[in-house]
Amino acid sequence: MSNTLHQRVTGIVRRTVLVAGLALAVSTAIGSLPLTSAVAAAEDAKAQRVLAIGGAVTEIVYALGEQDRLVGRDSTSSYPPEATELPDVGYIRALSPEGVLSVKPDLILARENNGPPEAVEVLKSTGVRWVDVPDDFTLEGIDENISIIAAELGVSDKGDALRKKVASDIAEARDHLAGIERKQKVMFVLALTDDKINTSGSNTSANSIIELAGGENVITEFEGYKQISNEAVINAAPDVILMMNGRGESADHNAINALLEEHPALSTTPAVKNGRIIRMDGLLLLGFGPRTGEAITQLAEAFYGDEH
Repeated sequence: MSNTLHQRVTGIVRRTVLVAGLALAVSTAIGSLPLTSAVAAAEDAKAQRVLAIGGAVTEIVYALGEQDRLVGRDSTSSYPPEATELPDVGYIRALSPEGVLSVKPDLILARENNGPPEAVEVLKSTGVRWVDVPDDFTLEGIDENISIIAAELGVSDKGDALRKKVASDIAEARDHLAGIERKQKVMFVLALTDDKINTSGSNTSANSIIELAGGENVITEFEGYKQISNEAVINAAPDVILMMNGRGESADHNAINALLEEHPALSTTPAVKNGRIIRMDGLLLLGFGPRTGEAITQLAEAFYGDEH
């Protein structure tokens, strides 16, 4: 073998040994890191600036004990009260890229009924991780939402514990309904404007919570929320009118009751005649978050009193 060829081969061998030795050293160093260092590295990999869009999403983050990572919320996130101290990026269905990005999130957890589509499309193209949380108003949906959010925050163990607690709360609330013989016929009134009644049909959070609390939604001819005729209201003849607590002028219960009593159709219903008008906090009632067991309990109590 020539001296030149011999030198080349020797160089290759030396470099190979050097690379192999370096790889072994790195591997050994990583393997010898204390467990606390590995955990710290994993913690650093988690999202640290989280934006929650949707009241139930924000509630779940708090229920998981991860609220210190929140840097903002949307205007529907009003519970717990301390959440309102976070920067407000706007209404869930009227988001703007500028507002959302102003809090510099590295993770956006958003309930699916967000919008407008063009703004969300822009936000999803920025590279910031965007996770849609299903808009599923069922018990299975609550369970799934907790799992998704806990996984994204890297706290699946906390998620498992919260899922069990929420399921237990709901089961306990539902157990008290076993003795109900006659279901209350309920109409959910979303809005009452100029004698026009906007109410809930099937496949809505209002319909679901009414059924979970042992009631029967009297409007099932359509899905979603729609205006209905006075004739439809009279024919439905609800035992109970269910509404959300309002804000501003709509928070005046006496004024709202007076409107119901003067309405040409609602005034004929057993609900208004007997003063069976129930008002609850909207996020508690319709949010389908960690407090759903509490919502069922309160609503069932309002429906049936001592019967259950």
